[in-house]
Amino acid sequence: MSNLYYGSRNTSLDNCTNADDLVKRYYLPTMYSLIFIVGVVGNITALLVYMVKVRPWKSSTIIMVNLIITDLLFMICLPFLTYYYVLDDSWTLGNIMCRFTRFIFHFNLYGSILFLTCMAIFRYVAVVHPSHGHSIKQKRWGTLACVLCWAVVVAEISPVFNYFDIVENNNKTYCLDLASNNPEIVWPYSWVLTVVGYLVPLVVVCVCYWRIMKELKEGPHMGSTKRVRARRLIVLILTCFIVCFFPFHVLRALRIYTNRTPENNCMLDRCVHAAYIISRPIAVLNIIFNLPLYTLSGDCFKQGFVEMFKCDLLKSNTKGVIKMAVISKPATNITYEQSS
Repeated sequence: MSNLYYGSRNTSLDNCTNADDLVKRYYLPTMYSLIFIVGVVGNITALLVYMVKVRPWKSSTIIMVNLIITDLLFMICLPFLTYYYVLDDSWTLGNIMCRFTRFIFHFNLYGSILFLTCMAIFRYVAVVHPSHGHSIKQKRWGTLACVLCWAVVVAEISPVFNYFDIVENNNKTYCLDLASNNPEIVWPYSWVLTVVGYLVPLVVVCVCYWRIMKELKEGPHMGSTKRVRARRLIVLILTCFIVCFFPFHVLRALRIYTNRTPENNCMLDRCVHAAYIISRPIAVLNIIFNLPLYTLSGDCFKQGFVEMFKCDLLKSNTKGVIKMAVISKPATNITYEQSS
């Protein structure tokens, strides 16, 4: 890409805000650092629980493990993005690393959307069609669903790899994201991503939510713990779709649109850009929202988590008791000798 659409265009900056620069410099490194810390600790812990404690594996287990892997892939790239914004938009890691980092951001985003959609569908089948509930829990269905998710997200995101590039401007090297590239090229593709990668899964999740709520209201399951857990699970998934993913897709479209209309003033362009920047960490906050999903997935994650850390705590307490006994024993003897 030969043109730079990062920040404002060739417009007078006399009365123009620099809100987008401030957001990039302070907000993005802070948010990405927090997401990295919580995401790494939470997802590695969850993966260990699944690998060590959760038995037997079911379809929901396989989907959750794949969701964790998707999140951990993004965790690999977050330090590079944080470093880039700490350096005030100065990319020093080369073109390939720029493309890879931006690619993984979108891969995590749309991979998470598909895996969460699969969870909603599987929960819908288990609640609304209980006669198929045992079958849908079999590992082969989870494996098939994950293979399809990986294939679809690769097909969706593969073209985006060619849209990322580094551009030198004002003695700085920028690593452009999708919305900051040539708007005439990325505008149609961004809509394909929005419709196929977000809106269609959103409709599927909403339908699953509606049918599950209807079944729980009309069916004889109101007192069932599993049904309550199913309701909480689908509500949490829908919350991720609305709170995390919706603002990002709306503001990305606005960002590209303002780049396509040069008659926009600098103030509008900068404000839209700042809002879009704010939406990017929010889009990956689903990494944190995913953590409560593991306890609601119905595959004994909570029990495995408690057993793992209860065992560690028990070992720690046992060592403490032994240590206290060793220390206190000589003290007892000394007291005895002094009193005799």
